[in-house]
Amino acid sequence: MPPLEKEFDLFITDLNGNLRGKRMLAKTLDKVRTEGVKLPRSIMGVDFWGDDVPENGLLFETGDSDGICLPVHRDPVPVPWAEIPRDQLHTMMYNSDGTPFGADPRQVLARVVERYHALGMYPVMATELEFYLLDAESEETQRPKPPVLVEGHGRRICENDVYSLDEMEGLDSFFNDVRNACEIQGVPAETIVSELGPGQFEINLKHVNSPLDAADHAVRFKRLVKGMARKHGYAATFMAKPYSDKSGNGFHVHYSLLDSSGRNLFDDGSDRGTPLLRHAVAGLLRLMPDSMLMFAPHLNSYRRFMEGSHAPVFANWGYENRTTALRIPESEPASTRIEHRVSGADANPYLVLAAILAGALYGMENRLLPPPPVEGDAYAEADRHPMLPNKWDVATERFEQSDILGAYLGEEFVHVFAAVKYQEQRILSKIISDVEYESYLGIV
Repeated sequence: MPPLEKEFDLFITDLNGNLRGKRMLAKTLDKVRTEGVKLPRSIMGVDFWGDDVPENGLLFETGDSDGICLPVHRDPVPVPWAEIPRDQLHTMMYNSDGTPFGADPRQVLARVVERYHALGMYPVMATELEFYLLDAESEETQRPKPPVLVEGHGRRICENDVYSLDEMEGLDSFFNDVRNACEIQGVPAETIVSELGPGQFEINLKHVNSPLDAADHAVRFKRLVKGMARKHGYAATFMAKPYSDKSGNGFHVHYSLLDSSGRNLFDDGSDRGTPLLRHAVAGLLRLMPDSMLMFAPHLNSYRRFMEGSHAPVFANWGYENRTTALRIPESEPASTRIEHRVSGADANPYLVLAAILAGALYGMENRLLPPPPVEGDAYAEADRHPMLPNKWDVATERFEQSDILGAYLGEEFVHVFAAVKYQEQRILSKIISDVEYESYLGIV
């Protein structure tokens, strides 16, 4: 039997952060580079399960017209976890006339980055993503189950064990392959940390001078972790709250700002930062409730936000304070930055970074001033700070009604994303849960 022709996965990222695309023969690559690949624009606005959303305006009104997917980078990268060698090629979508398609999440991010560049400002961003490693059985049962440490004599991880080196040593081969895959795919992985939950880990990605690259890295990272987990006989999830009584998966973002000469615009030589930093903080706080749907896009996302859970529930900020939504980490003045701590790991990286950049820019352009920074336990100051939307439907309504987000991120995006979320809410609201049957059937 002759060897199979080499293939590559061509993918785009939809508004939910799910990858969609085609598997293509390697010999078509040159044509893809120059002409792109046609895919229906409506797939950017499908619901989480991949079904059409008629209310998004991309279907019948347009005849379900095609967009053009062009590569983000010229060359594909290998897929190290694939049984049969293949590559992957990351693309983003344009309209048929060559203009950016406003409902492509990467184009949404590119739009706000362009506004920064027009002002001579250049954002630097780094991401920290948490995930749970699970027993492979979890994918079949659709219930999370901690993994067995292969290099740990068959011991199953069952207890919280934050910063444990033993957990990581028991998974050496998995993490070695993750690091190698990151290097092969150009994902700048840095620190690996065992987090609070059983089998929960965080891998920090290095800061980069391009927010688009930072989001690309996060998207690739999530795919490679799940792929490498399956290769090693595990499963992995970035679900915001897989265990009801364990720590949720967060997605923290570090953000600083340079001028054209590379000077940090948040650095005033002290540990307080410049007025521009405080304007950015104020804008982030002002737009945080409006942006909550991008930070917490799913039903499960809102189970992560509970007082005392290490996830922020109020729009507040502080210096070196991990109980606040925005933290100014202690650092050398040249490294002054804002850590945004709201998002769950289930969120779309492009939309998270776009929302952060939009909020900060709004504050800087309007010279907003923040309230005093929180000192001590932010949860104890509930009466001083606005509470973030803690329900999915409330967050969706707030997002849809935000004129500011529409102005910074595009009205088309706001309309399509809201339509997607409303359809998902309608579908899930019709499902009778197991707990309802267990509580009421035969008793009421």
